[in-house]
Amino acid sequence: MTRRRLNGEIDEQGMTDLINLGEGFTVEFKQGGTSNLGREICAFANATGGVILIGVTDQGARVGVKHHNQLKSAIQAFARSAEPPMAVEVYSVKDILVVSIPEQHSKPYSFGGKFYLREGATSQQMARNEIREFFFKEGLIHFDETSCSNYSMDTDLTESIWARFAARAHIPETMDRHTALKNLHLVKGGKMTHAGAWLLCDDISSHTLRAVVTCALFRGTTNVHILDRRDFSGDLYTIYEGCMSYIISRLNTAMIPTAKGRDEILELPEDALREALVNAIVHRDYRSAANVQIHIFQDRVEIVTPGGLPAGIKEEDLGNRSFPRNPLLFAMFYRMNLVEQIGSGIKRIRDLCREQDLPEPVFDVSENWLTTKFNRKVESLEEATPQVTPHDTPHDTPHDTPHDQCVVSVLENDMTRVEIMAAVGITDRMYFQKEYLQPALTNGLVERTIPEKPQSKKQKYRLTDQGKKARINLMEDVEFQSGVESGVESGVESDKTIPMDELILSFLEEMPMSKYELAKCLGKSKPTRYLNDLMVRLLNEDLVDYTIPDKPKSRLQKYRIKKKGEER
Repeated sequence: MTRRRLNGEIDEQGMTDLINLGEGFTVEFKQGGTSNLGREICAFANATGGVILIGVTDQGARVGVKHHNQLKSAIQAFARSAEPPMAVEVYSVKDILVVSIPEQHSKPYSFGGKFYLREGATSQQMARNEIREFFFKEGLIHFDETSCSNYSMDTDLTESIWARFAARAHIPETMDRHTALKNLHLVKGGKMTHAGAWLLCDDISSHTLRAVVTCALFRGTTNVHILDRRDFSGDLYTIYEGCMSYIISRLNTAMIPTAKGRDEILELPEDALREALVNAIVHRDYRSAANVQIHIFQDRVEIVTPGGLPAGIKEEDLGNRSFPRNPLLFAMFYRMNLVEQIGSGIKRIRDLCREQDLPEPVFDVSENWLTTKFNRKVESLEEATPQVTPHDTPHDTPHDTPHDQCVVSVLENDMTRVEIMAAVGITDRMYFQKEYLQPALTNGLVERTIPEKPQSKKQKYRLTDQGKKARINLMEDVEFQSGVESGVESGVESDKTIPMDELILSFLEEMPMSKYELAKCLGKSKPTRYLNDLMVRLLNEDLVDYTIPDKPKSRLQKYRIKKKGEER
């Protein structure tokens, strides 16, 4: 923790720690003078308190200040003139004047008839009714600032978690973790706050179940048919990264002519999506029983945030005013460079959409929800990715395997798009993107090596864990089919090919068998994709049937040969 003297004042080492940590939600630097000092003190008083260091530049350079006694008198006068009066402590640490504003208990405070609140590393003015509306009641602490009772500083704060957080939050390597966490106000009274727990964990659901973010891909324009769904539950930074990768992998790209050729561009502005996702995570109401949801439809992308607008903000204020519901969490996202500029999020989202010649997103506001809708230009996407049939596209060899499986079968190591196209035997780039690569990405079989920059010239593709399993099964199927048809499987040697279906029927003539029993007869430890497909075909051709026809998925299910199969 920050070193203090016996009387509670910061000592020289504590001063150095604060300067090294930099400005933020609880620390302000002033090179000298008293300009705007009253509003800064008022802003800290309306938040969780803080420290102002006079004699330090905005860049963290220690320049010192003179006339300490004169400045002390002026600062105390500022505090007494506030409404209601504020309690502050002013003292010197060598050439630096320290103004310490403890957490106050008669919020809201005003200075010069105006109200201010700390937001990130700046102080913002607001109306008195907004202050009262923002706090659920006077003196209430924000949920992200309250202690997380089920977080253990001893067992939950592991070395790996701390190292990951310290790198993201730009914590000096020489600074003790407890000092940093206390100075960042992530730890209070020896207990981790909820904001701290959400950022320093491996599974956020262990501390706040509703903090999980859900992503879903739907067929068409309604939520009737879900094609894919995933819950993200790491720490909030990891959740943010995972959700962005999910969104990007399930959107289309278009080819844009440039002086050097053609470049790919995501159908929706990536930075706008990032801003919207950050807004959803940091401004949501974590007391709500709901969670943030991302819905991807054929014609739009929706980011749904529980809690509606933060107190003090109206729908017409969107893009003009910023008032975070979770100021401590917001400040940490700002420190981690996930927030570009305080108060600029929605305006930037709108500007980015206009720059890409897209309609501005629609913000649907209700008492309990805020939904940001990005409309997808379906018609232009069809032009950019034309409907091409396999007959229109030259192939070196025919493909009977589903297209995404073709990609899986050739993707052994990290490969570029051109390398995959050559391996698959596709020459039409747009057809390959639409029919081969995009389905593989959407189905979670393949991922980008640089997911945060999908249009990077250095982009390559690799198999996911799901894709690696699919490739193993696919290779087993190829070996299985080839081996059986050459008469080698199950110890059979022959000069002629034995059709697989005849082999299966010959086994079933002996007795009814399950798919696992059939697989063992064929020398396999479990059913393969090829065997599963073959059994479906034999059922459809009325050559075999189930022993338990009314429960086709029963674990006791077996297959038996029918008369038509015996006559074959």
